[in-house]
Amino acid sequence: MFRFEEPIYLYLLAIIPLLAVVKWMLDRQQKKRLRRFGDPQLLKQLMPDVSKWRPTAKFWLLQAALTLLIVMLARPQMGTRVSNEKRTGIETIIAMDISNSMLAEDVAPSRLDRTKMMVENLVDNFTDDKIGLIVFAGEAFVQLPITSDYVSAKMFLSDITPSLIVSQGTDIATAINMAVNSFTQQQGVGKAIIVVTDGEDHEGGAEEAAKAARKKGMRVYVLGVGSPDGSPIPLGNGEYMKDKTGNTVMTKLNEDMCRTIAQAGGGAYIHVNNNSNAQQQLDNELAKLSKKEMLSTVYSDYDEQYQAFGVIVLILLIIEICLLERKNPLAKRINIFGRRQRQTTMVVAFLMMATFASAQTDRQYVSQGNKLFRGGQYDKAEVAYRKAIEKNPRNPQAHYNLGNSLMAQRKDSAAIQSLQKSTELETSKTRKAMAYHNIGVVCQQHKMYGEAIDAYKNALRLNPADDTTRYNLELCKRQQKQQQQQQKNQQQNKDNKDKNGKDKKDEKQQNKDNKQQNKDKENKMSKENAEQMLNAAMQQEKSTQQRIKKAMQKPRSNKLDKEW
Repeated sequence: MFRFEEPIYLYLLAIIPLLAVVKWMLDRQQKKRLRRFGDPQLLKQLMPDVSKWRPTAKFWLLQAALTLLIVMLARPQMGTRVSNEKRTGIETIIAMDISNSMLAEDVAPSRLDRTKMMVENLVDNFTDDKIGLIVFAGEAFVQLPITSDYVSAKMFLSDITPSLIVSQGTDIATAINMAVNSFTQQQGVGKAIIVVTDGEDHEGGAEEAAKAARKKGMRVYVLGVGSPDGSPIPLGNGEYMKDKTGNTVMTKLNEDMCRTIAQAGGGAYIHVNNNSNAQQQLDNELAKLSKKEMLSTVYSDYDEQYQAFGVIVLILLIIEICLLERKNPLAKRINIFGRRQRQTTMVVAFLMMATFASAQTDRQYVSQGNKLFRGGQYDKAEVAYRKAIEKNPRNPQAHYNLGNSLMAQRKDSAAIQSLQKSTELETSKTRKAMAYHNIGVVCQQHKMYGEAIDAYKNALRLNPADDTTRYNLELCKRQQKQQQQQQKNQQQNKDNKDKNGKDKKDEKQQNKDNKQQNKDKENKMSKENAEQMLNAAMQQEKSTQQRIKKAMQKPRSNKLDKEW
C-alpha cells in the first residue's frame, strides 16, 4: 500500500507544466531572433558545436529532479509493515462476580475492588499470554473478548460495577459455560478459567459446568473473596441492604462450594484476603499449565520512502551537470563544476537537506514515543508525541498516538481532543476507524453512551470488518438502555414519593376526622355493640395469624428473594 503523509505539497506539481510552457515560449522567441540573422541552415554551419537536443535534455532532467523533490516534500510511504510475532503462553478467561454481595467490605477496600486489584496485578504479570474478561451476577456477558491487548483489558476492568447487570443474584454455571465458548480454537495451549466470587451460588449447576469444562481440556480455578463469618452489604448512603422481611443481609463466603467447583474443574481453590499470598498462589498454579506458540497482535506501520527519491534526484542532477550544451568542447569540460554549476549544486543540496530534515524530525519523535509507550512510560511518550506535533502539526499519527498515551494516563478529556484531531487529518480509513473506536471506548467508560455509539458507528462505516467495534457498539446500546431504564425508575420513584407525601397528608386529615367521628360514636355506643365489635376484631386477628403461618410454610424462590 502506498500513500503520502503530506499530500498537500503535491499541489506544487502544477509548477512543472507551467515551466514547460515557459520553456517552449522562450525557445520559440530564440528561433525568431535567429531567423533575423540569416538562413537557419547557414547559421547551423557557422555553429557546428551547438547541440539542438542537449539543452532540452538538461531542462527535462531538471524538471524530473524538481518533480521528485516535490514528491519528497509530500513524504511518500510504502506498504504496511505487518508484525506477526509468535509468543509462547496460555489463554485465560477471568469470570468476575459483580453481584451486590461483592460490595461487602470484609476484604479491604471491598470484595469487588480487591478483585479488580488482583486481576490488574495478574495482567501486569502476563507477557506472552492472552486474556478475556466475563462479568456475571444473575446473568453473564463477555466484557472483553480474548486478546493480548493488556491496555484494553485494564481499561475495561476499571469500569466494572454491579450496575452493569440488572438481574442480580449469582449464576456461576452460566459464567463457566460462557467462558468455555470464549476461548480460541487453537489446540494444545493451556486454557484456564478463573472464577472470582464470594461463593453465594443462587442458581446451582456450577459443579456440573466445571466438570464439562474439564472434559474439554480447561482448568477451572476459583478465587473465594470474603470472610466465612459474613459481612453486611453497604448501599453507599450509610445504610445496609435488607431482605424482604426487613433484616440486614449478611453475605458469607461459601468456601465448601468454592472448593467443590475447583475440584470438579481440575483446578485449585484460593482464598483471597487482605494479604498477597493469593496472588502468588495463583501465579504458581497458572505456571503449571502447558504453553504453546500463539500468534500475537498484528499491527501495521508505514515506512518512509523519501530516501529512494533523494538518491534518484542526486543522480539526475549529476547527469544534468555533466551533460553540456556543446557537442565536443574539450576545453569546456574543465569548467564542469564552475561557479554557476557550484551555486546550482549548493542550492539543490540545501533544499534536499531541508527536505530530509522536515521528513525525518517528526517521524523520529513518533518512533521514540512508540518505544516509550510499549515500555509503559506513557508520560514520556506523551512528551515525544507533543514534540512531533510541534514539528508537524498536521501529522495524524502523532495526534492519534498522543491520544492513546493520554488514555493510558486517564487524561480522557485531552485524549478525546487528540483523537478527534487525528480523525480530521487522517486519510487512511483504517487509522481513522481506530481513532473513532478509541473515542468510543473513552466515552463508554464515562457512561456517555450516546457519544460512544456515534463514535463506534463512524468506526464501522470506515472499517465494517472490525468485530471488536461491533461488539462494543452492541454492549454500549445495552448499557444505554439500562441507563435510560434506571433514570426512568428514579423519576417514577420521585413522582411516587411526592404522591405518597400528599396521600399521607390527606390520610392524616382523614384519620383525624375519623377519630373525631369514632369519639362521638363511642359516646353513643351501647355495651352490646362494643362486645360485638371486640369479638369481630379477635376473629379477624385469628384469621390473619393463620394466613401468615400458612405463607411461611410455602417454599420460597431463591431467584426472587435474593437480590445479592
